[in-house]
Amino acid sequence: MTDQPWTIDRIHDVLGAPALASRFLSEINKAPAHELLHVFARWEHIAKNLEAAFDDESTEAARRGEEPPGEWIDGTQRLDEAAARIRSRGAA
Repeated sequence: MTDQPWTIDRIHDVLGAPALASRFLSEINKAPAHELLHVFARWEHIAKNLEAAFDDESTEAARRGEEPPGEWIDGTQRLDEAAARIRSRGAA
């Protein structure tokens, strides 16, 4: 974590995911003046939680478009088998 002040730009950067960052910008830009601080505080809280949830190494890897470090379990086969079972029952 950093001691930098929370700004719209910093919140946008911490959110990372394009859809989430876009939603933040949309809400902050559309907020009436009397709700602006509330909207900012809510998104600041979300960004702080996201920042705390990831260590620096994971965050930097994600920003570079890489897989975060650690061991990952590939669930592709399990999901494919479940989808095949569902399709065999006549589901779309």
